[in-house]
Amino acid sequence: MQRRRRGSSTKRRWSQQVTQHSNALDLEAGVFKGSPSQIARSLKRSADRSERRKASPLRSAMSMLTFYVNRAGKNLSPARKRVLERAKGELRSLYGRPKRHILKADRGAHG
Repeated sequence: MQRRRRGSSTKRRWSQQVTQHSNALDLEAGVFKGSPSQIARSLKRSADRSERRKASPLRSAMSMLTFYVNRAGKNLSPARKRVLERAKGELRSLYGRPKRHILKADRGAHG
């Protein structure tokens, strides 16, 4: 019996489909490629405009950012991962929530 290859090209890209065609948020092109503040502002705009989301705008935006980090994580450089983690803090600030403490990985970068 022939073994199936682990994940076909269409199955491997299901997370890309979710990111591009989310039913909750209409994301702007290249949303995850900018600085932390650009990412946060873009996600906030998308969440605030969405009429299809089921949760609060902050929760929807944070969920999409976390989803992207978790699914793309193994392919992200440590520097890019830090940018995306900082975007979470920016997003919290935009919604008037306190930022969380600095991650251990970030402490060394600030010398």
